[in-house]
Amino acid sequence: ISSEAQRYRDTLIEAVVEADEEILEKYLSGSVISDQEILKVSRKACLTLDIVPIFCGASFKNIGVQPLLDAVINLLPSPLDVPPVKGLVICEDEPQEVRKPDEVEPFSGLVFKIMNDPFVGQLAFVRVYSGRIDSGSTVYNSSKKKRERVARILQMHANKREDIPTASAGDIVAIVGLKFSSTGDTLCAEGKPLLLEKIDYPEPVISITVEPKTQADQEKLWESLKRLGLEDPSLRVKIDEETGQVIISGMGELHLEIVIDRLFREFRVQANIGKPQVAYKETVVSAGRGEGRFARNIAGKNQTGHCIIELSSLHRGEGFLFENALTKAEIPSNFTPSIKQGIFESCSSGFLGGFPVVDLKVRLVGGSFVEPEATELAYKIAAAMAFRDAYTSAEPALLEPIMKCEIICPDSFLGEVIGDFNSRRGRVVEITPKAGLQLIKGHVPLAAMFGYSTAIRSVSQGRATFSLEPLFYDLVPSAIAKEIISKTSGMNV
Repeated sequence: ISSEAQRYRDTLIEAVVEADEEILEKYLSGSVISDQEILKVSRKACLTLDIVPIFCGASFKNIGVQPLLDAVINLLPSPLDVPPVKGLVICEDEPQEVRKPDEVEPFSGLVFKIMNDPFVGQLAFVRVYSGRIDSGSTVYNSSKKKRERVARILQMHANKREDIPTASAGDIVAIVGLKFSSTGDTLCAEGKPLLLEKIDYPEPVISITVEPKTQADQEKLWESLKRLGLEDPSLRVKIDEETGQVIISGMGELHLEIVIDRLFREFRVQANIGKPQVAYKETVVSAGRGEGRFARNIAGKNQTGHCIIELSSLHRGEGFLFENALTKAEIPSNFTPSIKQGIFESCSSGFLGGFPVVDLKVRLVGGSFVEPEATELAYKIAAAMAFRDAYTSAEPALLEPIMKCEIICPDSFLGEVIGDFNSRRGRVVEITPKAGLQLIKGHVPLAAMFGYSTAIRSVSQGRATFSLEPLFYDLVPSAIAKEIISKTSGMNV
């Protein structure tokens, strides 16, 4: 062993022996510490997060890959080292139940990924938290309330698959044959239903249009996007009612670039791709009041509806709230769902730029009722008319997604990177030095970050990196909002 390697080994031993008093005394007395003792105390320190081991390597030629995998087994916690999983019990008095990682416990597992395999079809990757599951058995999907049959259980080895007869607590396996399960669903024993904590996905913040080149490509496109949506719940697909275009939405530029690449490469879909568009939203910043009255003869029958509503803003992220402040004598309660539906549908497309309306409270405060002529359709249309009237008087405003941005750059380029970040309406929250580098944390509008990967490479000579994560929605400055609205609606505001 070289002198340099011996020096680093001594440093490693000094760092880890502090986690165990017995090993520390042995080290201080000058006794030799065996490799097994080093691994034992290293594992203990890792479990308590006192040390974080770092391994170097390159996957291109498998350099350092095997020591890394050995360290995962030797140092990281097993299912027995972490607390038992807790889940919501269905149809029982106890709200929660603890399932230990033991084969004798009732089966429970979480579907954490769906993948399409060209040879075996759809694979559901499952983490087994308790009990055991056998090939050919039947399980219960408590999220979808459906029975599922486990056709095959596969142990995955990179791109190779091995059929196994059973899987028990702590195993991560791929299951073939599940028809209804999707990412985040809970699988459990039929007689012992349990609902594990779901996986939450943030709302998409960026969208692009996809136009198939031929009729055959259109059919392939829908089928391909359906399969990709099963694999990735953060991917959303919809059709624009006005243009008929297919719009896919995701978490960022890179996310959509990978989806488009897979459409072309894996599914062989030929399509034209539009420019990325930010997922703006609308809201109101003050109170508004509106009245809607609908009276028309349809198919020989008079249909009337009349309602008055008030709008007010909610805190960011609170969504949509409807409140009925009327008595049954003013408008019968059986018409309330129609009124709510009319308002809710109106919120799907606002009147500034056609973006969804969020963070809004609606109160039904007035109206009238004509018994022989009142219909659900009439009240639904009247509610939509009242919403438009109230919305225009409540100072509607535009919201844009704000991203949490982390940039790592060398000290020598700190000024240039911050200057470019500030020019994009970014706000620096924290700067932390890290061994010759600077970690910059800040908030920045997504709309200003298109093409940022090229820009940051330019100002840092390719030595800076960054990451983006959706954080919250905030008001767009008025000058920028007017420009956005004029582009989307074709009107001068």
